[in-house]
Order: sequence, then structure tokens, then C-alpha cells
Amino acid sequence: MLFVGMPCARSSAMEFKSALRSLRSNPGFSILAIAILALGIGANTALFSVVNTVLLRPLDYREPDRLVLVGNNVRDRKIGLSQLSEPDFDDLHDQSTAFDGLACFLGGAGNSVLVGKSADFASVERVSPEFFHVMRIDAVLGRLFSPDEQRAGGPLATVITDAFWKRRFGGSPSAIGATLRAYDKVFTVVGVLPPGFAFPAETDLYVARAIYSRNEHRSAHNFEAIGRLKNGVSVEQAQAQLTAIGERLAQAYPLSNKNQNFRVASVQEQMVGSVKNTLYLLLGSVALVLLIACANVANLLLARATSRTREIALRAALGAGRWQIVRQLLIESAIIAVLAGAAGLALASWGIEGLITLSPQNLPRLAEIRVDGVVLLFTLGLSIAASFLFGLVPALQASRVDLSHVLQQGGGRGGVGAGSGRLRNVLVVAEIAISIVLLVGAGLLIRTFSALTSVPLGFNPEHLLVVQANLAASTLEQSQHVLTVYDEAFRQIAAIPGVIDIAGNTGIPGGPPRSNGGYVLEGGPGFDKLGMSAPQADFLVTTPGYFRALQIPLRAGRDFSARDTYDGEFVAIINETLARRSFPGQDPLGRRLRCGLDTPNFMTIVGVVADTRAADPSQPPHAALYMPHWQHPNYGRAMSFVVRTQGEPMAAAEAVRRKIREVNSEIPVKFSTMDRRLAQTVASPRFRGILLGIFAGLAVLLAMAGVYGIMAYMVGQRTAEIGVRMALGAGRITILRMVLKTGAALAAWGLLFGFAGALAANRLVESMLFGVKATDPSTFVIMAASVGLIAILACAIPAWRATRIDPLQALRQN
Repeated sequence: MLFVGMPCARSSAMEFKSALRSLRSNPGFSILAIAILALGIGANTALFSVVNTVLLRPLDYREPDRLVLVGNNVRDRKIGLSQLSEPDFDDLHDQSTAFDGLACFLGGAGNSVLVGKSADFASVERVSPEFFHVMRIDAVLGRLFSPDEQRAGGPLATVITDAFWKRRFGGSPSAIGATLRAYDKVFTVVGVLPPGFAFPAETDLYVARAIYSRNEHRSAHNFEAIGRLKNGVSVEQAQAQLTAIGERLAQAYPLSNKNQNFRVASVQEQMVGSVKNTLYLLLGSVALVLLIACANVANLLLARATSRTREIALRAALGAGRWQIVRQLLIESAIIAVLAGAAGLALASWGIEGLITLSPQNLPRLAEIRVDGVVLLFTLGLSIAASFLFGLVPALQASRVDLSHVLQQGGGRGGVGAGSGRLRNVLVVAEIAISIVLLVGAGLLIRTFSALTSVPLGFNPEHLLVVQANLAASTLEQSQHVLTVYDEAFRQIAAIPGVIDIAGNTGIPGGPPRSNGGYVLEGGPGFDKLGMSAPQADFLVTTPGYFRALQIPLRAGRDFSARDTYDGEFVAIINETLARRSFPGQDPLGRRLRCGLDTPNFMTIVGVVADTRAADPSQPPHAALYMPHWQHPNYGRAMSFVVRTQGEPMAAAEAVRRKIREVNSEIPVKFSTMDRRLAQTVASPRFRGILLGIFAGLAVLLAMAGVYGIMAYMVGQRTAEIGVRMALGAGRITILRMVLKTGAALAAWGLLFGFAGALAANRLVESMLFGVKATDPSTFVIMAASVGLIAILACAIPAWRATRIDPLQALRQN
């Protein structure tokens, strides 16, 4: 068998060497083809690296396919998977048999943690006893919680992540037994988790759920839950079981559970659900760019085949069969594709850095994006597929040589299959059509981004420094002391040169409110009647002067003042949306309402302010209920400060930090600007618009290169004809018009098919649009005019060259 295979191996080696010689003999063609293809492969590889990491690669947990999130799903509201109350979680835990473990957790970033005398922000999670069992994780240093540490009143212990251990303890084993302060309590570090583990993402330390007493209110939805399905139990089976439990709870507790049920969702699906459509849309778009690149290279191969007609005819005359010729040409295509794939990998490494820079912060697993083995296999497979895509049809076309005609003619033209010219035209039309599809889609997404950034916010975001601060407190007296510290910090910061105003709020625009929930009006049905059907609002605890600092118009009444204290009459300010909803056609001033934040007291409405948009400018303003910080100190201690400055906000950051440290060195601070916060609210539309715009621009560039190439080739092929026309009296304007007419016809067909494709494809982006329709005529017209103009410009140089042909020289050459 070895000797039988040796002639085949020698034959393949000879064909490979022959292909290399052929490509080296025309380096201009080879370099151009590799460069065009490398752009397409590189762009696809870079984006696939993101898709692979975010959507395809399993999570870095043991048996991640069995991990699910469990949450509430309120029937009348489109809020997806929301949090659970403690009683509901305990009922699910005790009654469900679908899980090998079910745990709840509560926490997040923005907690003040004191290690020694150094204060910092940290993400702290309160977890129930089964959490680490569900995650199948153990400590690599020290241990996990003991049973005593997980009961109410037990020793206070914390298990920290590897990242926090290295950042705050320098990776020293002496961290075990050390203490830190969080939630205004002192915890002993008992364990360190393995490198890379953090759930939810970026968690720093874990404490026991039992450090605070249970909240028995079923309307207090504060906890998230994660479970591990038993072997053999599907998500659908678990969902059916939880639905049945939810129905029983709705009957037992109609006031709180009537309009809700429970939902099970894969952890990975829940993590990537918000970005999946965007990434698949972009992957499909960049695949179209590769199609254009392949069409361009195919056109180059068809043109090259014409110049190689005599060479191919001689091969056939010497006994080479059609399959041998096709195989030889496909080997050349494969070499081009593999070299382009290698160059594309290099481009992808640069492209990945750009993608990470452009990506919104909510893109999961951003730090894990890299070129791995799967990406390398994808690039290899893509290169091989591309070689067939751009190489097969030209190879078949070139192999259909008219041997007798070529040998009789003795030249290098005219012997390739007669359909090659039509095929080149079809490829160029396809390139233009695809570029129109991408351009129109990009135009719609860019206009969406523009519309989102033009939405009136209801306040002035310029020159605003946002200072995140948090000083821990666990009692009313401690929270009131924190507010005293904050008030002094406000006075000190207000004295900094260049500071115009300062205030605080628990729900600064650019992010979600710290709390929301139901409210009831005095004289109307109470919570005991309405339960979960009570009207909803965002709850915002704020200082006097907040509306002035953000320049939010006061529509009626007054602002908060120093007399709105804990011992005085409880008051509130509402926004216009809440006023329209609850007091249509009435004056709300003096009316009273109560909310489920932290007090049973009714609050007198003393003011109405303009609506503001907080986290998503595409959504209408939420109803908002503002409350003075001294009347709600337990929430007021978690305020962020907003500082209006005369100049660049970040220029004042260091002075603000110094003033806060002078007041209290245990307050951790983190700085941002309002502009940066607002930029994150439109980061996803910006990401989509910019990337699709880049892909569309690349597609147009390649398509116009194709137009230029085919027009230049056509002029070269028709040199003799043009010479005859000019000899018979045709002027340069006539020749120019003839060439441009051919190019315009190709562009017109491309635009026609492109419009049809865009109308069909725009349904994929319709749900992502804001302020513009998928069939917006102006976008279609602008993009068509742009492509048409560029196509004419691409034809201009070949057309000009055609007018410079010397008739006598052209006739002699023929």
C-alpha cells in the first residue's frame, strides 16, 4: 500500500510546487488576492472570537449546563426574571425535588469594606448554606462556612475570592484569620476560593445570608436564586414543578403572589440573552463581507484565467484531463486561502483589541475573549471553505478551454468558456447588492444611536462629577451619623474653587434606582387590598438642592429643606409621570401617599418636578417618588454625590477626594462623570452601529474595488473595439459615456437587488431600532446615492484610460 501511495504523493507534491511557481510568477495578483481575503477572514475571526467566548464556550463552572437561575416572573409586567422574596425562596427550596441544590444570594458592588485602615468598594454577596455546594466549589486556602457561621447570631465569617485576596492581602496565607469590616460588622476571613471563580461576576467576598434577620414580607423581592438540576431532570421539567408550586402559593397568599409565577432559566442563557441577537447579527454581517471578498478574488481568478488560456490549453494538449486542471487551480486557491488565513489571524489579534474597546460594559466574559484552539480551527475551516467558494467556479470555467480555437489563434485570449464575462458581471452585481444591504442596516442603527443620544433627558448632564460613596451602618443611629458626615463633606466640597453646586441621590441618572416598588394613596385602597397590583414607582432618596444641582425644573411646590427631618412631617416630591397617573387633572400638592420603602408613614406631597430618563433613553420616564435623606437615613447613607463644576469635572476629583478624607478617612470613593454614565446607557446601540458601519464600509470598499477591476479588465479586453470606434470617428466623450454606461448598468442592477435584500434583512434589526423605521425612505435613498456615486467614481479611471487609447496602436495590437 505504501508503494501504491507514493506516486500519488509525488504527484500532489509536484502540483503543489507548480502552484507555488505559478503564484510567484505573478506576485501582484497573489499579494492582492491574499490581502483582500485576509481582510474578510480577519474580520470574521475577530468577531467569532467574541461569539465563541460569550455564546458558545461553556461557563467555567463544573457541569455548567445543569446550573439554572430561578426567579419571579410577574405576569402583567415585562420585567423578565426578577428577584424572589425570602419566604418564596424557602418554599421553593423545601417543596421542589428537581434540584440537587438550591441557593439564594443578595448583594452587589458598592459596599464599603475596611481592611485595616484602608477603605475600598467591594462586591459582597450574602449567600444561603447550599451556595458553594450548588457551584461545586471548595476553598483552596482555609475552609468554607461552618454550620455555626451560617445560623443567625453565629460567628461572623467571610470567604473571599482569589482576586480580592491578592488585591487586599497580597496573596499572603496570613489572610486566614484576619478581619475586615463590611455592613458595619467585623468578619473573620476563613477561606480563599480558587483563581477565576466569582459568581456573580466580579464578586469579592461572601458572607452568610443569616447575618441579617429574615424579611417575612412576600412582597419584598430582594434575593436571586441559583440551582443545580438533578441528573436526568430537564429545565422544562423543573419549570413545570415550579409552576405548580407557584400556583399553590398564589392560592395560599393571593395578596402577594396572585399575579406572579416562577421561572427557570439556564445560567448561560440568562447571562447572554441581552447580547445574543446583537452578536449573531454582527457575525452574519461580517460573513457577508467575506462573501464580497471571495467574489472579488473569484473575479481576479477569472481575469487571470483569461491571460492563462494558452498555458491551460497546452496542459490539455499534453494530456491533462479536466479534473487535473481543476485540481491544479484549486491547489493555487487553497494556497492563497491558507496564506490569507494566517494574515487574517494577525489582523484578528488587532481586531479583538478594538472589539473589546468598543464593547459595552454589560458584555459578559469580556476579559476572557482570546484566540484559542476553537478559533484557530474556525479560521482554518473558514480558509478552506473560502478557497472552494472563490476558487471552484473560476477553476471549472477556466478548464472549459476551446483547445483548437486557442492553438489556432496562437494568443492568450478568447479560449476560456464564453460565460466568464457574464459571471464576472454577476459577481460585481452581487458585491454591490450585499454592500447595500449592509449599508442600509448600518444607516438605520447609526440613526437609532443618534436618536437615542438626542432624547431630552430632563436635566443638564454637562460638567457633572459623580462621586460614589458608601459608609456602612446597621442601626438608625449609625445611619443618622453617616448623614451628618455626608452633610459636612458637602459643605467642604462646596467650598472648593470651581465647584458650583453639590447634592446627593440614591438613583443618579445613568443607572437603575437603588429601590422601587408599590405606593398607595391616602383614602384609597391600601397595600392590604392591592398587594402586588399597587402602582409602581422608583424610590429616590435625595438631599435638598438636588434638583437645582442637576437643573431639573420644579413644576410646582417646593424643594426639600433642612426642616424635613426624621422627627418632622414626612414629605415627598413626585415627578410629572406619577402626577399624571395618580392625580389626573388634579393638584397633587398637599395629597398624601405611602410607599413600601422603609416606613409606614404617609408622606405629604410638597413638590412636582420634571421627568428625567435614568437608565434607558428608549423607554418613557418611570414614575418617580423623591424623599428627603434625613427622613430615610438607612437609604440615604448609600447616596452618590453629584458635583457641578465650572470646568472639566474630573479635574476636581482629587480635590473632592481630599476633602472627603479630611472629613472621614473610612469613606471609599469612586469617580465618574455624568457623560460617561450616560454613554453606557447607549453603549449597546453604539456598539452595533459602529461595528456594522465598519463592516458596511469595508464591504463598499471591496465592492468598489470589484467595480474598478471589472471595468479596467473590460477596457483592456475591448481595446481593439475602442480603437476601431475611435478610428471611425467616435469622440472621447462617446467612449467615456460607453464605459460609464456599462458601469452604471452594473451599479443599477446591484442597487435593485440590494434594495430587495435590505427590505428582507431589515426585519432582523427592526427590534433594535428607535426613532426610525426599518423601511425609512431617506436611509435607502442616501445609501443608494452614496453607492451609486462611488461606483461611478470607481469607473472613472478605467473610462478615462479608455479615452486615451491610440487607435493605430490598438489596431496593430489586435
